Amino acid sequence: MNAVLLVEDDRTLRRALRASFRNWKFDVTEAGSGEEALSLASGVALDLVVLDLTLPGIDGLETLRHLRTFSDVPVVVLTVRDSLRDKVAALDSGADDYVVKPFEPDELLARSRAHLRRASAEGIRSSTVRAGDVVIDMARRRVTWRGEPVPLTPTELRLLEVLLQHRGRLVTREQLLRAVWGSQAPSDRGRIRAFMVHLRRKLHDDAARPRVILTEPGIGYRWIGDDEELDD
Repeated sequence: MNAVLLVEDDRTLRRALRASFRNWKFDVTEAGSGEEALSLASGVALDLVVLDLTLPGIDGLETLRHLRTFSDVPVVVLTVRDSLRDKVAALDSGADDYVVKPFEPDELLARSRAHLRRASAEGIRSSTVRAGDVVIDMARRRVTWRGEPVPLTPTELRLLEVLLQHRGRLVTREQLLRAVWGSQAPSDRGRIRAFMVHLRRKLHDDAARPRVILTEPGIGYRWIGDDEELDD
């Protein structure tokens, strides 16, 4: 049974989420504040965190930043804010996904299951690739830029993996949505754009003068890094 931590200060919504996740056969732990969430997360084994951004005390973004100092558990953020700026802020703090309120429970379930599948996947890639200053070791889930570690979320690693699997070839936004979010992928192209903005920033890649990820406007993305396969 997968363990989920629900972090939501609205008791009515938290009760509804608890009932839904229990119906979906999850082991549920609850928190009504960021402080309580961090205390619980440091003491129990978790497979998933569902985190509201509007919390008393330390807010959701700050809670997420603290969580990322000791855990890489997949985190799905709940938010009423739907701008690209807010989405990037959540991703920049370590979120793997976001769900905009109000939302359908089935959508949250589909997203949650997709992240659990990816988190349990093994053997992503056996080789190590260098593209300029970027070195990518997918087997060890490790990326560096000029020798410095680049902290990527599971979702960002999955996007990077898909682009590398199709090196030099165009990957459409629809293909990325299906590959990363599964058969029930939302038709939200802004989601891909938000993740790509964040991924590029971490890889020090300028969208205006790209060296590793090229945008094909209105269509998708292409990995253009001048790759060199390295021995393990």
